[in-house]
Amino acid sequence: MRVYLPATVAMLRDLVERGEFAPVGGTGFALTPALRESYATGDTEELEYSAMLDAARASLRLLSNEDKPVPRRAVVSVDVEDVKLRPDLDFSVVKIAGPIPFKQIAAIHLDTSDAEDAVAEAVEVVDAADLGDSDAEFALGEAEDHELAWYAAQELPFVLELM
Repeated sequence: MRVYLPATVAMLRDLVERGEFAPVGGTGFALTPALRESYATGDTEELEYSAMLDAARASLRLLSNEDKPVPRRAVVSVDVEDVKLRPDLDFSVVKIAGPIPFKQIAAIHLDTSDAEDAVAEAVEVVDAADLGDSDAEFALGEAEDHELAWYAAQELPFVLELM
């Protein structure tokens, strides 16, 4: 199953250094049966994109817990077999056990520098947006309007070096 794991730039640097990725709380997002049932229409690719966007939003929460974060959302895509579905948390939430070796990483999704201002603002209001604050929802939407760039796993060290 393709699982999308929320991350930060600091976590990506740690991935390169350690050779494995440890998702916070083992939490990831995937195209689960509950997510599929929640949409009236949509093909597999569209629904997987929805799960990736859920991971990107979770990345904002991770950024809010860092001291001096690089304001870019990051998502690590992995293919794993052993996942536990958690529809009690949200339709796309899954839990995985243990760290993921670098060789299991399918891709990295990362904001480009032009998203930094919008992401920095979204980090400050993501919780308020979830609680229905319309101004916060607008700010969050500004960040989510930026598409995440796609990188092959082996490109990650070079991408980080250029930042």
